[in-house]
Amino acid sequence: LVSSARSEGITAFTADALGENHEVLRLFADLGLRTARRFEGPQVRCTIHLDQDDAYLAAVEARGRAAGVASLLPLLRPSAVAVVGAGRTPGSVGRAVLNHLRTGGFTGRLFAVNPRVESVLGVPSHPSVAALPMTPDLVVVAVPAAGVPAVAEECGKAGVRALVVVTAGLDRMQARALLTACRTHGMRLVGPNCLGVSNTDPELNLDATFAAGHPRPGTAGIAVQSGGVGIALLDGLSRLGIGVSSFASLGDKFDVSGNDMLQWWESDGRTDLALLHLESFGNPRAFSRTARRVTRRIPVLTVDAGRTDAGRKAAASHTAAAATRTMTRQALFTQAGITATRSVGELLETAALLHSQPLPEGPRVAVVTNAGGAGVLAADACAEAGLVLPPFTPAVIDDLLAVLPDGATVGNPVDTTAVVSEEQLAECVDRLARCSGVDAVVVALVPTAVAAATGDDLVRALTTAPGRRARPVLAVRLEQDRSVELMPAADGGTIPSYAEPQAAARALAHAARRAAWLAQPAGTVPALTGVESERAREVVEEYLAFHLEGGWLDPRTCAELLACYDVPQLPWAWAECEDDAVLAADRLRGFDGRVVMKAHWPGLLHKT
Repeated sequence: LVSSARSEGITAFTADALGENHEVLRLFADLGLRTARRFEGPQVRCTIHLDQDDAYLAAVEARGRAAGVASLLPLLRPSAVAVVGAGRTPGSVGRAVLNHLRTGGFTGRLFAVNPRVESVLGVPSHPSVAALPMTPDLVVVAVPAAGVPAVAEECGKAGVRALVVVTAGLDRMQARALLTACRTHGMRLVGPNCLGVSNTDPELNLDATFAAGHPRPGTAGIAVQSGGVGIALLDGLSRLGIGVSSFASLGDKFDVSGNDMLQWWESDGRTDLALLHLESFGNPRAFSRTARRVTRRIPVLTVDAGRTDAGRKAAASHTAAAATRTMTRQALFTQAGITATRSVGELLETAALLHSQPLPEGPRVAVVTNAGGAGVLAADACAEAGLVLPPFTPAVIDDLLAVLPDGATVGNPVDTTAVVSEEQLAECVDRLARCSGVDAVVVALVPTAVAAATGDDLVRALTTAPGRRARPVLAVRLEQDRSVELMPAADGGTIPSYAEPQAAARALAHAARRAAWLAQPAGTVPALTGVESERAREVVEEYLAFHLEGGWLDPRTCAELLACYDVPQLPWAWAECEDDAVLAADRLRGFDGRVVMKAHWPGLLHKT
C-alpha cells in the first residue's frame, strides 16, 4: 500500500485508533516510517509520513525475510510427510525417497500414497492425499509427469503447504498447471526435476531424497540445481567431517530458489557455511541483496557453472533454465562477496579451509618444507594464485635459524632439510604463525627415510598444536590420496591438508579475497537525482526491437543510455567523414594536442 501510494504522489497516511488498541499502534510503529501521534480524547490520530529512508527499507527487508523463512517451515521442518508414488517396485524413485525418510529416522508422521497397496516398506499407504488421516505439511511427488498437475491440485485442496516434485520431463502445459496449483493454494514448491530436500537437525532427521546415503549432520547448507552435483557435495562434506545442516536440490527452480535458502541458513542457527550450485538467477537483484547481507555473516561459496556456450546449452537442456551469462554472473558474485570456484573439487577444497581456519589478513604467505623441490612447487602455486611470498626480516631469519637444524635455509620458502625433527618443525611453524609479516603458513611435507628412522612424525608436528591459531596454517602432503582432508588437531579443531600445492594456494587465495571483501565498508544506497529511467527504457526497447537477440550498443546509443543515468563521460564527437574528424579533433584535443580515435563498424568492437 505504501509503495502504491508513493507512486501516486501521496506523501502521508492518517489513521485514527483507540488509545487502548496497542496492537494497531505497534503495527504503525513497526512500519519503519516516521509517525507522528496526537491524542484526541480516547483516540490517537497517527500521521504516517511516506518518505523512504534506510530505516524503512530495513524494516521492509526484515518483514520480507521473516515471511520468506516462515513459508519454508512446512518444507524444511514438517511435522508430517507423505510420498505420492511410492510403490513396491525396487529401484523406483518414490520408494527410494520413502525408504530414506524411514531409515533416516524422521521424527514426524510418515505416509505413503498409492491406491494399489496397503503399505510400502512398512509405512501405511492410502489411496489419495484426501484419504490421509491428517494433512501433511510436505508432500513428495514421484508420479509420471502427466499425473503431477492433478496431484498438486489435490494437495492444495487438502491444505498441504509444501511440495517437492522429483518428477522430470514435464511439458509446458504440465509445468504451467503445476505452478498455478501451487500459487493458487499457497504451497511452496521445490523442483520439479530434483533430488529432494533434507534437514539433519536431530530433532527432525528429515531426508526426503534419493541420494545414495544419508548426509552426515553438520553445519554446511547446500542448494543445487543439479542433483548430481548435490550428491557429490553431500558425499564430500560428509567425508571431510564438515557435514550438512540442510540440503535442497532445486531442479528446474519453479519456486524455491537459492535466495530462499540463503535466508533460511541466515536464521536457522545451525549453518556456518553456504554452498551453492546455480545455473540461472530468476531475480539477480534480490539474490545479490540477500547474498551481500548473508555473506557478511557466513561464507557463501558457489561453483561458477555455465561459463562457456557449451556449458550454458547443457544447463538449458537439463534444468530448462537459461544460464546467466558469464560476465553478468561473475560481476554478481564479486559484488555480493560470493566465493566463486571453477569446480566441485575446488569448492570442497575452499570449504575445508574456510571451515577450519581463520581468514588471513592479507596475501602474504610463508612456505615451509622438508624438501626443496616441494617448496618450489608450493611457491610457484602461491604466486600463480595471486599470493605473495615476502622476504623475511633479519630478526625473523635469526629467530628461525635458532630452532632449525644445521644446513637449513631461511629464505621464503624455508627449507628445513630432511633431518628436521618433529619438535623443530613444530617450533618453526609456530614462530611463523605468530610473525606479523606473514598472513598464512603453508607447510609442504614429503615422507622421508630419515624421519622414519628417528621416529619423527612431521605431520604430528602440526596436529599436536591447536587447529586454529592467529593465522591460517595449511599442509600439503604430496603422497596424500584425496585432494583434501581435514586432520584432527589437539584442541578438537582441524587442519586442512592438500594433495597438491595448487589446491592449497587456490583455497588460500579465495580466503584472502573474502577477507579483503569483508574489510570494505558495507556502503549505502544513495538517493540519485537526474535519473531518466523512462527514457533509458525507451532507448533499450528501441534497440531490442531491431536486435531481437541483443548485442553491443553503437557508441551514440551507448552514450545516450549512460546520459540517462548521468554517468560521466569524456568529451566526444561523432565523425562520419575526414573533415568532421579534423574539426572534432581540433575542438576536443588535450593540452598536448592529442586525441583518441575509435573506429566503429557493425561487428567491429574495441578498436581504439
